[in-house]
Amino acid sequence: MEYRDEVYFEAQPDREQPFSDEEFANRLNRIRQAMAEAGIDCLFLSSPESMYYVAGYVCMWYHTESPMEWSATNGIAVHVDHDRFIHFETEREAVLTRTFSCSKDTRYFPKTSYRDGIGYIADELKAEGWLKGNLGLEMHAMRPNRAVSDRFQAAFERAGAKVIDGSAILREVRWVKSLAEMECLKESARIATVGLKRAAEVLRPGVTELEVQGEVTCAMAREGGEMQAQLMPVLSGKKSLATHAMATRRKMQAGETVAIDVCGVFKRYHINAARTFSLGEPAADVKDVTDRASAVMDVVRDCLRPNLPIRELNEKVKAHYDKEDLWTSRGWIGGYEMGISFPSDWVGNFVYDPLSEKNADRVFEPGTAVNHEIQVFMPRHVGQFFMIESLLFEEDKASFATPDVSYALNVVE
Repeated sequence: MEYRDEVYFEAQPDREQPFSDEEFANRLNRIRQAMAEAGIDCLFLSSPESMYYVAGYVCMWYHTESPMEWSATNGIAVHVDHDRFIHFETEREAVLTRTFSCSKDTRYFPKTSYRDGIGYIADELKAEGWLKGNLGLEMHAMRPNRAVSDRFQAAFERAGAKVIDGSAILREVRWVKSLAEMECLKESARIATVGLKRAAEVLRPGVTELEVQGEVTCAMAREGGEMQAQLMPVLSGKKSLATHAMATRRKMQAGETVAIDVCGVFKRYHINAARTFSLGEPAADVKDVTDRASAVMDVVRDCLRPNLPIRELNEKVKAHYDKEDLWTSRGWIGGYEMGISFPSDWVGNFVYDPLSEKNADRVFEPGTAVNHEIQVFMPRHVGQFFMIESLLFEEDKASFATPDVSYALNVVE
């Protein structure tokens, strides 16, 4: 055997499987049940979140913006009638796959196909008898891109399958977390709290946004926090009016407010938390607005419980902003699911807000987690009051994720 092949197919670093075989088996059963209800016979999973959920597979490079001849074609196939899955992978990731994936059936693209496994995958699934009936592709996923996805669809259809959109299967299944997943979210919350507290320690006039970003990231990493799925915003002064701006070399100035949005990450499970800080005592009108805006968290706390109707939360939150005459000063008020995330997005599939009927008649079941955002523009365009807390719903309780850092405007002397 060539030494290259010896490395690819025999080398074995210490395994880093994130969850037990039992946990992964339960996940596979839930996916197959959802497939049966949706009339999908075979599901080909290509998104990093889905591959991780099924197998624990994690990689630093998913070929999303790679040379066109290096197509993102690895993935996992699940069949509704089989209690196993097939992981298709380029041999260049064979060592990585043995390190992280719980797969018992990993098939590597032949050398002749280089990095493109579409034809090989279609042939293997056809030989298994898995391309009879409906095959679901994750058409809303970031990978593969449209050109590659179209080629997958054509290959599967030539092999006899009817290709349909299967994006909703994993997105719905992942909504309710297991006990093991909830423990990951709690650890992520602890890490996020560390990040926010470190921000308060390093914020001062003359420091750049990037310096603060680096210090916060380092503090969370020391606590076991992983890379966040989005670049962490540190937005000083009027720049915070642009919620999705990036941290730069801009130096902070005395009297400014600074919005910092972090995610604690543990085993790829994200908990989101944001706070706004003031470099010195704020102006009276700024403090007035931020005090009234942050008081909504008392409203959320009073109604927080397992199986909380989403409509109830939306209506009570909006009533608070109406009473405080802040509704027309808002940016976005609402929240979204927290859970498994990979770059470049930590925004989960489930979303709610007072102006949307989507999901309004559902409840926050035990095993779910969402964030709750306050975005209110402060007087005189000085900035945006930006506060985020995540909500954890369990069988016997519901709780705030990062309550140890004040929701009000945090003054840094």
